[in-house]
Amino acid sequence: MNPIVKNILAVVVGIFIGGALNMLIIKMSGSIIPPPDGAELKTMEGLKAAMPLMQPKHFLLPFLAHALGTLLGAYLAALMATNHKMRYALGIGAWFLIGGITTIFLLPSPLWFTAVDLMLAYLPMAYIAGKLVKEKHR
Repeated sequence: MNPIVKNILAVVVGIFIGGALNMLIIKMSGSIIPPPDGAELKTMEGLKAAMPLMQPKHFLLPFLAHALGTLLGAYLAALMATNHKMRYALGIGAWFLIGGITTIFLLPSPLWFTAVDLMLAYLPMAYIAGKLVKEKHR
């Protein structure tokens, strides 16, 4: 396969599969850690209204969704890329970081969660994914 096509496919797969894992964890989170009483989490307005009712435990699965989605997406992109594997991993991390920043503007969250999420869930996970792929291909 043409290396350019393979690298483009690596990015598409990384974004799609990483995003799918992220959404799967988010969708399951309410059944694992029930939302606060009276919270409606199916709409953006409901999420905004429920945010003050949320306890730290309610942010655990969203953080894991962001971190694991980025880790998987970056890993797959780096694995599939023909060269510059760390760059592809970090590119996927940057893509998801932009998504995380956008989400903060759309759905304000507590400052502590915003800081933890932006500092630990995206670029560090992408870096770990890149390192895992580089170790695998030694």
